[in-house]
Amino acid sequence: MSNTVLKVNEITIKKMKSHYSNQLIEKIPQGGVFVAKLPACTVTAYKSGKVLFQGGDAQSEADKWGTSMENAAPKKAVGGAKKPTHQFAPPVGIGSMSIIGSDEVGTGDYFGPMTVVAAFASEENLALLQELGVKDSKDLTDKQICEIAKSILHVIPYSLLILHNEKYNRLQSSGMTQGKIKALLHNQALGHVLKKIAPLAPDGILIDQFAEPDVYYRHLRGQGEIIRDNVYFSTKAEGVHLSVAAASIIARYSFIKEFDKLSEKCGIELKKGAGPQVDRVAAELIRKLGFEELGQYTKLHFANTGKARRIAGV
Repeated sequence: MSNTVLKVNEITIKKMKSHYSNQLIEKIPQGGVFVAKLPACTVTAYKSGKVLFQGGDAQSEADKWGTSMENAAPKKAVGGAKKPTHQFAPPVGIGSMSIIGSDEVGTGDYFGPMTVVAAFASEENLALLQELGVKDSKDLTDKQICEIAKSILHVIPYSLLILHNEKYNRLQSSGMTQGKIKALLHNQALGHVLKKIAPLAPDGILIDQFAEPDVYYRHLRGQGEIIRDNVYFSTKAEGVHLSVAAASIIARYSFIKEFDKLSEKCGIELKKGAGPQVDRVAAELIRKLGFEELGQYTKLHFANTGKARRIAGV
């Protein structure tokens, strides 16, 4: 899908809204002024003055109103890295580069799957992602995450991997650590995105660090394809490059959807996290469905399992 962004003034946005009055739709994203649905293009105007054109006729429709931001003076990107401190540290200025970022969600939640996403954010798309609200997912509510995720799913190439609870428990019980599971999924998702964007190559790959780089690659020993070229690791990588922030948002969105499916399946409102309220809900699930069904919904090796069994009296 083609995407073009314009920066216009308030008067122009009013003219555009009037021009597209017959194509306006009710659903408007956060920070939006209007959304118009044309046969081959969707036009979304924001209070900031930016207007997003999406679809086959995006460029031709945008040309009616001005010069795209891609052809305008470049804007300093949000994020970036400090001076590198080791060979895997992100380079200075990475925030404005074309990067594949990866992140995972659900590793600390007793209920629900693990979701891992790798996403490619090109230099040209950084301003668009920022305008669509992409930022550190920890600063967003679940509702905001779902709204933003829906708006970027068709904007950037990505790979989503969902490890459901039953398979997670099989891998873990076979002796595989959570760290190794995460490494395998990150590596697989990164490989998928590299294939999707080929022959284009990113300026680099940024992994939200969950293990030391040497440990990460030790987990991958024996794999047929190991992604190594221009790979960087950083904690809090969502603030270093928007690709990681986008990956985190998509991963969280998927986790929320899968979590809701599990709640509906068991007829109990499951709780996120791994605190005392989770123990009580797990005990309720055991009493309702039996302990043998718990593995369909949870990560059994968590301490919550023993606590829930004691509460349930089994």
